[in-house]
Amino acid sequence: MAQLSETYGCAPSTERGRGILISGDIKSNSIVYCNGRSVIILYLDRPLEISVYGEHAYPVTVARFSPNGEWIASADVSGIVRIWGKNNEHVLKNEFKVLSGRIDDLQWSPDSQRIVASGDGKGKSFVRAFMWDSGTNVGEFDGHSRRVLSCAFKPTRPFRIVTCGEDFMVNFYEGPPFKFKHSLREHSNFVNCVRFSPDGSKFISVSSDKKGILYDAKTGEKMGELSPEDGHKGSIYAVSWSPDSKQVLTVSADKSAKVWEIAEDGSGKVKKTLSSPGSGGVEDMLVGCLWQNDHLVTVSLGGTINLFSAGDLEKSPLSFSGHLKSVSSLAVLPGQNVVLSSSYDGVIVRWIQGVGYSGKLERKENAQIKCFSATEGEIVSSAFDNKVWRIPLLGDQCGDAEAVDIGSQPKDLSIAQLSPELALVSTDSGVVMLRGFKVVSTIDLGFAVAACTISPDGSEAVVGGQDGKLHVYSINGDTLTEEATLEKHRGPITVIRYSTDASMFASGDSNREAVVWDRVSREVKLKNMLYHSARINCLAWSPDNTMVATGSLDTCVIIHDISKPASSRVTIKGAHLGGVYGLAFTDNCSIVSSGEDACVRLWKLTPQ
Repeated sequence: MAQLSETYGCAPSTERGRGILISGDIKSNSIVYCNGRSVIILYLDRPLEISVYGEHAYPVTVARFSPNGEWIASADVSGIVRIWGKNNEHVLKNEFKVLSGRIDDLQWSPDSQRIVASGDGKGKSFVRAFMWDSGTNVGEFDGHSRRVLSCAFKPTRPFRIVTCGEDFMVNFYEGPPFKFKHSLREHSNFVNCVRFSPDGSKFISVSSDKKGILYDAKTGEKMGELSPEDGHKGSIYAVSWSPDSKQVLTVSADKSAKVWEIAEDGSGKVKKTLSSPGSGGVEDMLVGCLWQNDHLVTVSLGGTINLFSAGDLEKSPLSFSGHLKSVSSLAVLPGQNVVLSSSYDGVIVRWIQGVGYSGKLERKENAQIKCFSATEGEIVSSAFDNKVWRIPLLGDQCGDAEAVDIGSQPKDLSIAQLSPELALVSTDSGVVMLRGFKVVSTIDLGFAVAACTISPDGSEAVVGGQDGKLHVYSINGDTLTEEATLEKHRGPITVIRYSTDASMFASGDSNREAVVWDRVSREVKLKNMLYHSARINCLAWSPDNTMVATGSLDTCVIIHDISKPASSRVTIKGAHLGGVYGLAFTDNCSIVSSGEDACVRLWKLTPQ
């Protein structure tokens, strides 16, 4: 049996020049955000407990808890809203086609009966309010001429709805059934976010013109604005009220968050400016915020979530982050509880078991990553050009990277773990051997190469072809000598790995089959490993050489015991939405996996 032990979550999807609207649930102290087709529920006081909902067919843009905390409404770029349960396997309550384009914001009514959604109507309606159980309309929303970026529901009766958007307008609606009351033209640029105070007395709109304006919630008349003194120097992307309705939190493209005191007359002055840790680059622009209980949550363009304490604003924040894109490879550092994961956009994240996020490894050359391998003191990676990078690991940071040009694009990469200066890189038609930063031999093998591996001691290599054949080579000095050709696979080889003691090796192909071979006799040791339903992407051996695990495009991880027939396997179904791309054992009873959903998961194996 395999049980999910820890989930290291992905970062929220962000977009340059736009805010993201995150929401939370006060009772469970959790926040909900989106990445790709996934909706992620993160518990702020226990960040390793993450719940992921992946039933949307298109990228999700916004998700909100209902006021009672039991349901979540999430919307995507196709204009569909799905309403599903927070607990018990996220059972679907309803799905409605609300707008004809992307939905940017949605909000529940305080009685959990109605939902208002806004976004891009593609020439039709930009805003729609509907009953949560039947989907029937509850009003007409006129008055906008361009995409509506945000909407809000007044939390007390009489109900009101406010919307704002790219036409620089804030519109006020009365109801239900809701009808247009009047427009407020106070801003001179895109209005990014609008929010009612929890006590229902005021609402605030913030804009790319660096202004925040407060209005009376009952009548929609302007009351005051945030003082320009010590104000934001860039576009304000999001705003959130404190639970007592006396303060607001704003975030901006100027990389700062500000806490404002709001007076009874609707004017606001800065109480504290919160500067987030970071290098000060573009990725540190702040694009989302939430004030929940004692937590002030800010989200940066690079996907870092910072948690400040509302009771002690001087305290340095707690940071969480993760990958924004598919996690393509994993490495476990020997002798440490550290897992390194890399995504193709060039981000390498360091995770500590039991702790979670432990920072990103900053590299001077932030090249993309296609192949990635790590030993105790070094990372070797390759991208979509002709270079192989060697990056020294200095604790939790990277040293100065050096590149070797190998003349053609690398397809696969393998390090001899016992003599890590030796690396084997496969290209389209052959292999390149590296010692340190020197190319010692480039060998054209005369067939289309798909994958390769080198034994831990560097004395043998196995190269897999597009034709499904495995070619075994002995390595003497800088030359390869072919020893045998093994035929069993019926599709192109995708991955080959030696066992830890190098007595066996395993191979997987795109025709969903894996085979375990004995290294000495070159006979098949475990066959009929045909339980995936799609291409095998990755493969890992346990440290004691008794188990081999395969990860596939079919979202499953299958763990085989070498001493038992292939049918007595352990299957983890739905390990990663969109497919599994990285696998590694951390010890004999724990395996870590990564995939298309940008998450990393740790599974505990229990004897059957």
